[in-house]
Amino acid sequence: MEWEGNMPLSHIVVPVDYSEKSEGAARYAEAMHSRFGSRVTLLHVLPPPHYEFGAMEVGGSVLEDLFRNRAEQARRDLDEFLPAELAPEFTERVLLEGDPAARIVKTAHERGAGLIVMPTHGYGTFRRFILGSVTAKVLHDADCPVWTGVHMEAETVEAVRFNRVAAAIDLGPQTERTLMWARRFAESAGAELTLIHAMPNLEGRSGEYFDPDWRRHMKASISEEISGLLSRLGFEAPLLADSGETAETVCGLAQEWKSDVLVIGRGSAAGVFGRLRANAYSIIRQSHCPVVSV
Repeated sequence: MEWEGNMPLSHIVVPVDYSEKSEGAARYAEAMHSRFGSRVTLLHVLPPPHYEFGAMEVGGSVLEDLFRNRAEQARRDLDEFLPAELAPEFTERVLLEGDPAARIVKTAHERGAGLIVMPTHGYGTFRRFILGSVTAKVLHDADCPVWTGVHMEAETVEAVRFNRVAAAIDLGPQTERTLMWARRFAESAGAELTLIHAMPNLEGRSGEYFDPDWRRHMKASISEEISGLLSRLGFEAPLLADSGETAETVCGLAQEWKSDVLVIGRGSAAGVFGRLRANAYSIIRQSHCPVVSV
């Protein structure tokens, strides 16, 4: 099925460090190829020589030999990474040198990728370069959605499910984009879609009148606002809403609904504006399923 608008899944970039978590991410990409016909770019970024060998007291020629050997090994490792699962007919294997986060973002942009799929942490030979800090930079800088999560290791393609898609919304400026991406993904996957909203907890404010029915009133008001938004966008979806700390509430509702994918708003100002985006990293860390940050 062709994707509409600016959110295609025709091309996916998968950064790898050859760890078990990288294998899990690659199998998610393989499952997307099987389902959507996506092309896959496997990307390994080799840090510059001063990153890896800077503390070693070696001469220039020795340093060059060490790095050249490492680059040759990295090329072999990349070529031998899941060759049976990721066939050359739909997989490109790219080895680059540079800052990992910057290279990942630039590669996805230059190739017009619609999605970056990567784990939150890696535990390969160069684990310090594919850590949460790199994922955080990619989440902040990428201009396409990023699919990540802490529970992606050792997945088989048969175990990957796209049957239930949850979209967490905060009714901020990123909400419409989040909804449309989640809707298109759910429609293309033949999945159920439900919406999740975390309401602020108003209990416990000393000295203020407390309406015991506030949850009901607030949920009714939010449901009305979301219904109006969905009407403008031309589709319907059920809503799950509860009060509490944002990340905990969103992840709890998604797990209770047994979602296979959780879609959240991100934008270039991730962690700065909006209750949901300010909690994006916490949601990713706590979620029982992969999270797509749109």
